[in-house]
Amino acid sequence: MALRERPKAVSLTEAAAERVKSIMSTREKGYLRVGVKNGGCAGMEYVMDYVEAPDSMDERVEDQGVEIVLESKALLFLLGTQIDYEVTPLHSKFVFKNPNQTDACGCGESVTIIPVKEV
Repeated sequence: MALRERPKAVSLTEAAAERVKSIMSTREKGYLRVGVKNGGCAGMEYVMDYVEAPDSMDERVEDQGVEIVLESKALLFLLGTQIDYEVTPLHSKFVFKNPNQTDACGCGESVTIIPVKEV
């Protein structure tokens, strides 16, 4: 009996994947690491950083031809999230479409996220 493929913890749109490829092409090696931290008026903020190598407990995600890592302590907050990249006349930024997000502040910089409950 063949095991079915495990669903990805997060997914990237084509636009996000292209932006990650572009960003990482300027670096010799490493990964883009996604996580969350406490902060802002809504309670949490998404964070992205460069790491040389994933921590042993980080989740590696490959989607749309790129590989990113998810910070292990943020995994339950990020499950099911789609990461997009948006360009408008006023800004360009990564956008997180997170089913676990219950609220956001007016400026859009911080969010309220409820972690996925254990099954």
